[in-house]
Amino acid sequence: MRAEIISIGTELMLGTITDTNASYLAQRLAALGIDCYYVSQVGDNPGRLVAVLRRGWERSDLIVTTGGLGPTEDDLTREAIAALLGEEMVVDPELERHLVSLFARRSWRMPESNKKQATLIPSASAIPNPVGTAPGWWVRRAGANSGSERMIVSMPGVPFEMKRMWEREVEPELAGHSSSVIVSRTLKVMGLGESRVEEVVKELMHGSNPTLAPYAKSDGIHLRLTAKANDRAEAERLIAPLEGQVRSRLGEAIYGIDDETPQGVVANLLDAGGWTFAILEVGDGAIGSVGPLLGAHSACLGVFSGRDIEAFSKNMAGLMSISGEANLEETARGLRVWLRADFVLAVYVEKEPLGNDRSSVRFSTEILLLHEDQDREIQSASYSWRTTPSEVARLVGLAALNHIRHSLLAISRERKQGIAV
Repeated sequence: MRAEIISIGTELMLGTITDTNASYLAQRLAALGIDCYYVSQVGDNPGRLVAVLRRGWERSDLIVTTGGLGPTEDDLTREAIAALLGEEMVVDPELERHLVSLFARRSWRMPESNKKQATLIPSASAIPNPVGTAPGWWVRRAGANSGSERMIVSMPGVPFEMKRMWEREVEPELAGHSSSVIVSRTLKVMGLGESRVEEVVKELMHGSNPTLAPYAKSDGIHLRLTAKANDRAEAERLIAPLEGQVRSRLGEAIYGIDDETPQGVVANLLDAGGWTFAILEVGDGAIGSVGPLLGAHSACLGVFSGRDIEAFSKNMAGLMSISGEANLEETARGLRVWLRADFVLAVYVEKEPLGNDRSSVRFSTEILLLHEDQDREIQSASYSWRTTPSEVARLVGLAALNHIRHSLLAISRERKQGIAV
């Protein structure tokens, strides 16, 4: 079954709301084994709406629409479907009685305009909506170029109404129209750029089932592995060899899978080691880079800046004028001893405006991880990027998380080897 999604509403075209419905539906269709080939957005314009629907009707077995089922003049989904199929909308008495009783229970008078929400065409049946006033439409008719049945499922644009309708009414019935499932797994990579990741796995990206595709995301590079099969177990068996090949090539650059986050992975490593830690952020670009990601962890003994250090130790005065790694290391060492922490993650950022270009900066970063067993051998990393000021904290935070992740993995391996010896 070939499907497409059409999101309807001028507010989408103006960017005043984000189309979360389409991403939700695309995932649900994939889980049913239904191929979604197109996703469109169209405003509340009758001509353009009919044109988009006609294009979908000619190329897809299933069209899923959201939005445009309200009672106002600019809610035109029903009218557009009726125009597409050349059918007349009429008020369904049962739907009208239900709508009148719904308003009566709320002690409201039903406006005449709401009657359009009780209309149907001969090819449509109503989809119940107990949490809203707008029932959906389920249209079934032979396609324009084929004798096979074509369907249009139209649902409200309000996300919670749409999701309930989909999960309770639509999805159970659609499940019987597909004999396969589509399963995806996402491997998440950090510390490598998109082009480098693609270079490493490029020859693995040419398969048809399973498939492999890279995506640049805010928390790194995502590699999506997808397989289609008769059932989930078979799809996972198809994915397994490909995943093994990807992991063998990227190794520890892969930090997690699916819904895992960098901060969650690091938190799990800290929990596994039973370690306590503190965070030291120095420089305007560093403040708020790591603290929001790990500061709430139960093993975190505190998030400190230069002013905090000055408040509790005269020996650490002048921290805000740090100009080199040595001072940062000395401060981190003193903080670890004072707190009796297993680790101190210290981040120093210096930003440099780029001439008259107020929208970009160059920043240099020093990231240190000080461990109680390795005071003589502090683990460090340095970075220098050109980016926008608003991106500095995100990039520094991710780099710091990646650094502590690699360091904790190395320390864990050393401990295991020591025990084995």
